[in-house]
Amino acid sequence: MANVQQCCCNFGKEFKEFTLRGNILEMAIGIIIGTLFQNVVKSLVDDIITPPFGLIFDGVDFSNLTIKLPNFVRQDQPPVVIRYGLFLQQILHLVIMALALFCIVKFISRLHRIAAQNRELATENVPIQSSEPSEELKVLRDIRDLIAINKNITNSASAGSSSNLINL
Repeated sequence: MANVQQCCCNFGKEFKEFTLRGNILEMAIGIIIGTLFQNVVKSLVDDIITPPFGLIFDGVDFSNLTIKLPNFVRQDQPPVVIRYGLFLQQILHLVIMALALFCIVKFISRLHRIAAQNRELATENVPIQSSEPSEELKVLRDIRDLIAINKNITNSASAGSSSNLINL
């Protein structure tokens, strides 16, 4: 019994780690958004785009466009119906979805291109350090050296005067 409980606990931990990985969550969110987007496109095609086409074609409802083929094998059976209107609507769904995905991919690639250009500009603006120091740096080093020399002279002079007092 303890082995079964431990096995279930390990399975639960592994499943939790698997589902909480970033890629799995992002994929699940993408699938959900894609499904919702598909419903919006279906409604757009069925309710907004197709009815005006029906008016252009003399009030034809695309979902009712069919070809009825008589059943040659069994005369008592109803005819075979080919619903090409629904097929045309599905093709229109496909075209709109493909266009939307194309626009999204194009937008994302443009963002990547802009980010790459910004990174390139940032690396170009970083000053390249030359092996030879600038004039300002040379002057500052000379000032530092002069101050150090002056300090050494002052220290040795004050040390010499105190030694003179001792010597007296």
